[in-house]
Amino acid sequence: MLVLKIALGLLGLGIVVFFHELGHFLMARLMKIKVDAFSIGWGNPILKKKIGDTEYRIGMFPIGGYCKMHGDSDYNNEAYVNIQNGIKPEKGSYLAASPAARILVSIGGPLFNLLFAILVLSVIWGIGFEINTLENKIILASEMDSEQIYPADIAGLKTGDRIIEIDGRKVSYYHEIHEIIALNPDKTISIKVNRSGEEIALQVTPSLDKSTGAGKIGVIFWIDLVIESVKEDSPAARAGFLPGDIIKSFNDQPVNNTIDLSKLISEKPDDFIFSVYRDGIYKQIELSNEGLQDELGIIWVTVSYRTPRLSIPAAIVKGVKEGYKTLVVSIKSLRLLFKGIDLTQAVSGPVRITYMMGDMATQGFGQSVGTGLHLFVNFIALISIALCVMNMLPLPILDGGMIILFLVEIIRRKPAHPKAVAIYQTCGMVIIFGLMLLAIFGDVMFFIRR
Repeated sequence: MLVLKIALGLLGLGIVVFFHELGHFLMARLMKIKVDAFSIGWGNPILKKKIGDTEYRIGMFPIGGYCKMHGDSDYNNEAYVNIQNGIKPEKGSYLAASPAARILVSIGGPLFNLLFAILVLSVIWGIGFEINTLENKIILASEMDSEQIYPADIAGLKTGDRIIEIDGRKVSYYHEIHEIIALNPDKTISIKVNRSGEEIALQVTPSLDKSTGAGKIGVIFWIDLVIESVKEDSPAARAGFLPGDIIKSFNDQPVNNTIDLSKLISEKPDDFIFSVYRDGIYKQIELSNEGLQDELGIIWVTVSYRTPRLSIPAAIVKGVKEGYKTLVVSIKSLRLLFKGIDLTQAVSGPVRITYMMGDMATQGFGQSVGTGLHLFVNFIALISIALCVMNMLPLPILDGGMIILFLVEIIRRKPAHPKAVAIYQTCGMVIIFGLMLLAIFGDVMFFIRR
């Protein structure tokens, strides 16, 4: 299973990088710039073939890739000094192109990532996909942690409320509510709940979860104790639980949802006696204390529905909207890096991204092929947009940093001084290297926590 996760993760990351480098490659060719090498993966090539001026490669390490343009390494050597002295660079080389042309080449990679994400989102919305989610009924998190006061408690929400509207937007499911709350930390939002048939308007200010950078209000979504499936060789399977069973009580205490059950189990009583409703009759199932040292092994019934198939024009419009929304969210998320969040958890490196992508895909395929494909390509679209945003940051050696360099060249009407360029790029290397160390440390801690 781990091998499959890694393989799917590497495949997804490879696709994203391929389209990024393809954007640089095609824009360079359009600007009449020679491309010496186009590689998917780093390291010594295990496969290569030269076609025209370009050698196409597959690198030994299947993470990342590059597009090497002719003369793009001349910024800090004699060739660049020659340009300063009015000596024209070789025709077709990177530096022979105008600053505007080089800006377009730099934009090409991030632009293709964005376009690729929109294409992917358009396709999956056109085909339609299944969504597994929860209802909009909530449980206060303070019921599990009575010493903590959450924004939901301050706002006046109660266990059993159904959240039906947030900031004027109708909501019916958990994922809709979670999306809005996660994107609005420290911002007061209006919320409307249905409480025993009565609609009540409230206001809540989500707090910032410093481990994720997302907003949270302190609610858990209600899950009824209806069993969808039982994991093989789990305590629940050995005890005789079956799909369709409804747990009604635990040690003679009524339970209505998974939180009720979790609270009672966490008390670790000597006996574990479940009252189960099965095929119209009640049945008792017993487990020993030792049998519950691990997870129970039950998967609960959730809400599932399928989105409608969209026409090609409607799917493209939806893809553009979803792509734009994800782009805006990615840009907004950058601001949270300066709000004291835990960077080791919020910043992911390629190892964690690869694992997460593969893990999400394998979990989805465990439900159905359609669900697996949807989750996989949707995550690819998300990573593609994140790569677009990251590369447009005005940091030296990133695409955004190179664009700044070329804009300076346009304003000065001559290239920046080689020493200034060297200092600029050295600073960029230090920053990027620091971010890489942070990401690697975060990846290591992620796997230790797991």
